[in-house]
Amino acid sequence: MRIDERSFSNLGRTETPSIAPRTVGSFESFSSTVGLLVVLCWVLGIGHVGAQPDLSKRLASAADEAHPRLFVSADEWGELSDRIGADQQLKALREEIRRQAEAMLELEPVEREKVGRRLLGVSRTALKRVSYLGFAYRSTGDERFADRAEREMLAVAGFKDWNPSHFLDVAEMTAALAIGYDWLYEVLGEEARQTIRQAIAEKGLQTSFDEAGWWVDAENNWGQVCHGGLTLGALAVAEDYPALSEKVIRRALDKIEIPMGEYGPNGSYPEGPGYWGYGTTYNVVFIDALQSVLGTDFGLSGHEPFMSSPRYYLHAHGPTGLYFNYSDSGAHASIAPAMYWFARKLDESSLLWLERQKLGDYLTENHGAQGGGHRLLPMLLLWTPESLQLSPPDKRHYQGVGANPIGIHRAEWDDQATYVGIKAGSPRENHGHMDIGSFVMDAKGVRWAVDLGSQSYHSLESKGINLWNMQQDSERWGVFRLNNRSHNTLVVNDQLQRVDGEARIEQFSRDASMPHTVIEMTEVYKGQLSQAKRGIALLGDKVLVQDEIETPANEKPVEIRWAMVTRAKVEMVKPNRAILRDEGKQLGVELLQPTGETLEIYSTKPPHSYDTTNPGTRMIGFKTRVEGGTQEQLAVLLRPGGLGDRAIQVKPLNEW
Repeated sequence: MRIDERSFSNLGRTETPSIAPRTVGSFESFSSTVGLLVVLCWVLGIGHVGAQPDLSKRLASAADEAHPRLFVSADEWGELSDRIGADQQLKALREEIRRQAEAMLELEPVEREKVGRRLLGVSRTALKRVSYLGFAYRSTGDERFADRAEREMLAVAGFKDWNPSHFLDVAEMTAALAIGYDWLYEVLGEEARQTIRQAIAEKGLQTSFDEAGWWVDAENNWGQVCHGGLTLGALAVAEDYPALSEKVIRRALDKIEIPMGEYGPNGSYPEGPGYWGYGTTYNVVFIDALQSVLGTDFGLSGHEPFMSSPRYYLHAHGPTGLYFNYSDSGAHASIAPAMYWFARKLDESSLLWLERQKLGDYLTENHGAQGGGHRLLPMLLLWTPESLQLSPPDKRHYQGVGANPIGIHRAEWDDQATYVGIKAGSPRENHGHMDIGSFVMDAKGVRWAVDLGSQSYHSLESKGINLWNMQQDSERWGVFRLNNRSHNTLVVNDQLQRVDGEARIEQFSRDASMPHTVIEMTEVYKGQLSQAKRGIALLGDKVLVQDEIETPANEKPVEIRWAMVTRAKVEMVKPNRAILRDEGKQLGVELLQPTGETLEIYSTKPPHSYDTTNPGTRMIGFKTRVEGGTQEQLAVLLRPGGLGDRAIQVKPLNEW
C-alpha cells in the first residue's frame, strides 16, 4: 500500500478515543485530586489516567523541530562527547563502536533472507549497523559512516516487506530506519530521505494497522518491542505523516501499560533476566524517545513496579556473571544499556556495579562487525549518568513477587561468593519451563548447579514441533530442556509437573543467621504428591536444599528423584557423599536425608532426535521410594571447598 505523505490529515482523530486536546499549560495544571489519582494509578501499575490529552499539540510542536531529535538533540551531542571523554571506559567503548563501524564500511548491505518464519536476524543486523554507523558519524563527523548507513537503509527500504507475519521483525526494522533517518537527516540526499521515510510509514507504521495482531495487546516483551520500535518510527517522520504518527503513538500509550503491568508488584520480570533485557530495553527506548522529542513521557517513568525492575535484574546475576536463567532465558549475561538509563533516572549508581564489570570484560575481547549482537550498545553512551562513582549494592537477598516468584541469596558482592536462586511460579507463564523448585548455585567463581536453558526455537519449529502450545499434553513438554527431567528439581514417578499448577513463596528471610526461601509447590505435583515444599537456605557459604513431601494415602509406593545438573566432574567418596571438581575448585555434596540412600550420576543425554545435546554436563542426585500416605524429608548440603566433618542439623521447614 502506497501512502502519500500529507494525506492523513484526519486519520486517527476519528479512530482513536475522543480526547479533547489540551494546551501544555493546562495539562500541567490538573487539579490536585486528578494529579494524585494519576500518581496512585502508576504506583499501583494500573494505567496512565489522563496521560495523552496534549499529545496532538506536543507532536505538532516536535514536528517543527530539526533533526536529530531522538534521544539527543544536535546541541546535546557536544555535551555527550564531553561526558564520554571524562571516563576512560566510556571513551574505550566509543572507540570500539567506531572501530566496528569502520569494519562495517566493507560489508554488503543485508538481504531479505528469512530463517524459518523469521526475518528477525536481518532486522537486528540492520539495526546494529545503522545505530553504530549513525553514532560514529555523529561522534566524528566522518561522512563515510553516514554514506554507508544510507546504503543499508535504502537496501532495507527496498524489501518487499519486513515480514509482518512475525511482527518483531517489523518493529526492529522500523527502529533501525528511524534512528538512521533522524541521526543522519542532515547528510541524507532528499531522494534517500523520501525513500526511507516512506518505507518507515508504509512497511512499518501502516502495516501495524493493516496486519495488526495479538502483539497489540501483548502482556510480554512483544508489546514492548513492537510499540517501542514503531513509536521511534512515528517520532522520526512526524512532520511528514502527522496523523499516522499520532495514531501509532496514541495506541502505544494506551497499550504499553499492559506489559508494564507484568512487572508488578515489585519489579520481578516473569520471563527471566534475558527477556528482561529485551523487553525492558525497548520500553526504555519508548520512554526516552517520548521525553526527548515531546518533552514528556506521560508519567511512564513514575510506574513504580517498572522502575523497581533494575534491582531485580541486578540480583538475577550470579557472581560468575551468569544469569539465574529460569524459563527460556539464556545463562550468559549481556551488557544492558537500559541499566544506565535507570541508574541516571533513579540516581542509583550501585545498579551499575555489575554492568561496569561486564563492559570492562567486553572491551578486553575481540568483536566482529557481523550479526546483530549488542545492536543498541550506543544507547549506553547516550544514557550514562553524570557520576559513575560506584559502591556495591546494600542488599544481598531478593524476593521477586509476581507471576514467577523467585528467591535469591548471596553471601557477598564479590565474584567468589556463594549465590543461590530458586524459582516458584508456573510452567504456563510465557516462555515457561517445568522448572518449579529448580535452583542455580555459584561459589568460588564456578556455576555448580546449572540450568541448561532453552533450545533454539528454529531448531524445534523446523522439525515440526508445536513449541508454543502450553497445554499439558503439548509437544513442548516433550522437549528435554523444557521439562522437569532436566531441571534441578523433583521428578515423581518419571511424570511431568502440572502446567495448571502454581507454586508460591511461603517463607522468605534475609536474617543473617540463615537467609532462606521456602516455596509451596503442591499444585505443581497434583495427583503425584499430597504435599511438596522446598526450601533453600544459605548457611555461611554453604547451601542447604531441603524438601518435605507427603505421598497420597492408599496409593502404591512413589519413586522420587532428586537431581542437580552440573558441568563439574564427579567423584563418589561414600554412598552419600561426593566431590565435584571444576576449574581447580571443589564442591562437596552431602546427602543428609533420607539416610540409607545412595548418590548417583544420571545422564543428560536427551531422548529425542530433535533435542539439542548437552555435552559436558551430567546430573548428580538420588532416588528414594516412599510408601503411600507417608511423609518424607529430603536434604542435601552443598559445601564449597569440599566435604566437611561438622554435622548440619536438619530442622523442619516451618522452624527455619
